[in-house]
Amino acid sequence: MSSDKIVIGGAGGFIGGHLVAELLRKGHRNIRAVDIKPFTEWYQHFPEVENLQLDLQEKEACETSLKDAHTAYNLAADMGGMGFIELNKGLCMLSVLINTQMLMAAKKHGVQRFFYASSACVYNADKQRDPNVTALKEADAYPAMPEDGYGWEKLFSERMCRHFREDFGIHTRMARYHNVYGPHGTWEGGREKAPAAICRKVIQAKLSGKHEIEIWGDGKQTRSFMYIDDCLHGTQTILASDILEPINLGSSELVSINQLVDIVEQIAGIKLDRNYNLNAPKGVNGRNSDNTLINKYLGWEPCVRLRDGLEKTYGWIYDQMTKH
Repeated sequence: MSSDKIVIGGAGGFIGGHLVAELLRKGHRNIRAVDIKPFTEWYQHFPEVENLQLDLQEKEACETSLKDAHTAYNLAADMGGMGFIELNKGLCMLSVLINTQMLMAAKKHGVQRFFYASSACVYNADKQRDPNVTALKEADAYPAMPEDGYGWEKLFSERMCRHFREDFGIHTRMARYHNVYGPHGTWEGGREKAPAAICRKVIQAKLSGKHEIEIWGDGKQTRSFMYIDDCLHGTQTILASDILEPINLGSSELVSINQLVDIVEQIAGIKLDRNYNLNAPKGVNGRNSDNTLINKYLGWEPCVRLRDGLEKTYGWIYDQMTKH
């Protein structure tokens, strides 16, 4: 109900900011937005909701955040693109404190619904060695061999959500996000993901007249990328569903990094010389989302075409880079 208090952990981040905006559009006003960053650094900030700057790795912060809450979204994590998570495994693992303290506070305050944002990084690395990857289904997370650091934290936190549901009756729901992108996200500084990074590099090349681009890896590694609108719809639908186990939330439109660059070049109306940095972080060779279960249970799957989502993302990043 629109009168129930909704808490969003990580509301100052990319997905969190969009989620607050979406809930406001739907008529929800009893929203508590929480993030560790100063308000001036939030991607989107809405003065009409209750905004708190708190460190959700701390017990007291989580208890303050979830007091009187009916629904909680835990989107908070110390993370970024492959350039960040491969070089900051310890920091990524510390995010386990967030979900631990959030679940304990949810139990204490009788939170009815608890959403945990997991990741496709939980999947077994042996199933992602070929760019021509078979789409990953939910069972492929076991036997466990996830992304070192970040993936292990996500997989452990999934299990904790499961056991808090079994032992304490909290209605936990989990989605494994596959590469979410869109406007109002990180596009520079080292934490950005591939779509934003490629957009930035192409724009830089176009504005500077230096028609070349550096690509991490050989460009043959494959991924799927989910536009933020699909992520928001899927997240809220999964939380309201009876799906108890973690479920994929990602596009099944598989592309190589070279193809991703092709699309952004077409949007920009430019062709660049490509320099491949084989020593840069590049992640697994192939990863795609098998959407059989989300289609079966919800009759839906992410549907925004990559080209359409990239056009909006490119336009927003271009405005950020040129407005000053």
